[in-house]
Amino acid sequence: MDQAPGSPQGPKDQGSPDAQGLPTCYRHPDRETGVRCSRCERPICPACMVSASVGFQCPECVRGGSGTGHSPAASQPRTLAGGTVAADPRLVTKILMGINVALFLVQQAVGDRFTDSFDLIGRAYVPVLGSVGGIAEGQWYRLLTSMFLHAGYVHILFNMLSLWWIGGPLEAALGRARYLALYFVSGLAGSALTYLLAAPNQPSLGASGAIFGLFGATGVLMRRLNYDMRPLIGLLVVNLIFTFTPAFGISWQAHIGGLVGGVVVGYAMVHAPRGRRALVQYGVCALVLVAVVVATLVRTAQLT
Repeated sequence: MDQAPGSPQGPKDQGSPDAQGLPTCYRHPDRETGVRCSRCERPICPACMVSASVGFQCPECVRGGSGTGHSPAASQPRTLAGGTVAADPRLVTKILMGINVALFLVQQAVGDRFTDSFDLIGRAYVPVLGSVGGIAEGQWYRLLTSMFLHAGYVHILFNMLSLWWIGGPLEAALGRARYLALYFVSGLAGSALTYLLAAPNQPSLGASGAIFGLFGATGVLMRRLNYDMRPLIGLLVVNLIFTFTPAFGISWQAHIGGLVGGVVVGYAMVHAPRGRRALVQYGVCALVLVAVVVATLVRTAQLT
């Protein structure tokens, strides 16, 4: 990944006419980076960056102590967003993928009765169930369960590839708890906008709303680190073209709702002031959830 002009560079790279490109992270040789540890000056990627009082440090320097006489155990290594650095930075992403795949297999085994019981639908008669169902009928759980269902093999394949490609690095940069909050808040924002704007008898399902939220948060993070955003923007534009192409039958409301939710929550995660970091981060998550509840109540009042 190319670095944008003006990004931070170590003293060894400044004014080097023979430089052939950006250095690679000393822990992840396949990742280029323009950021160096403020203590040992080794190049580090977003997954390895630990926010320090000045710049960023690598996990090894943080574990070795602050250099002020404090015990190494006095403070745990922290991610850019203030989360704890984990031994497996992709664990939550793997679990989310496992849940999606497991429920898809249940869909294939049980059939439409299972899918129609948990997908997102406003209010409609469901022939398989033999009754009227939907969020307006008090089935609010559909806002959440629909995020883990998929319409076919191609649908889940593309979503899981996107989740692995985008989710893993983002989880490493935010930390597990903040990443999980971002995923669910973005997904619920997409579900709420779908319920609010889509036809009440139009079913919707898929992890796309949450994944678009990860796209939005990744853009905020890349901007914060002065990375070249053109590859991400290009990928997002392609996805939006597919989203608004009627032939594909994609719920654009879920994608846009998730994207907006991801940008808002991602900005809070990345730019929250150090002294009130957790309060700002989770406070913004709570505000987005309040908006989800309000939109759901408004739509329910319209349909009942």
